[in-house]
Amino acid sequence: MFTGIITDIGEIASLKPVAQGQLHRLRILCRYDQSTIADGASIACNGVCLTVVASGVANGRTWFDVDAAAETLRMTTARHWLTGTKLNLERALKIGDELGGHIVAGHVDGIACIVARDDLPDMAKFTLRTTRELARFIAAKGSVTLDGVSLTVNTVSDVEFAVLIIPHTLSATTLGAWQTGGEINLEIDLMARYAARLSEMK
Repeated sequence: MFTGIITDIGEIASLKPVAQGQLHRLRILCRYDQSTIADGASIACNGVCLTVVASGVANGRTWFDVDAAAETLRMTTARHWLTGTKLNLERALKIGDELGGHIVAGHVDGIACIVARDDLPDMAKFTLRTTRELARFIAAKGSVTLDGVSLTVNTVSDVEFAVLIIPHTLSATTLGAWQTGGEINLEIDLMARYAARLSEMK
């Protein structure tokens, strides 16, 4: 489990298809202490929970390897990742950690497309569009996870919703580089999913 609070921005150092293209092995550079990264650990990469299969240090910088399976490539923006792509990183939640965002599973539900970016005096407003199936779980003032970042929904209109991003988040994550037309990993709020399911069972 995660909280949607980004702790580092990683960079893909290498990416190669394996298993007849059904699996991609990625090497990601980060600033984490390598001694704290265990094989089998979970790290959310742009909101996608991936399992560490190896780690090390090269040229003074920590790296870790993860595998992106066919389903991950189909469901997320991982299919577009390239060498040099910057990724929002978050380590798995430990008992006793501060829950600064909201409960995030790291299981991406689908893709949201940026339809507008408005740079305001003290923040940026992004309007995104998603599928009707996922839009029904998104509510104004509710939580949503975009590229691994826990955000509060500002407004909702049919299948579009907007979020306001403060300067700290723009600089501490990859969100500052978002542009109109970009595709974003979307994870809906677990509580919204459960509430909808309970409503359907009545």
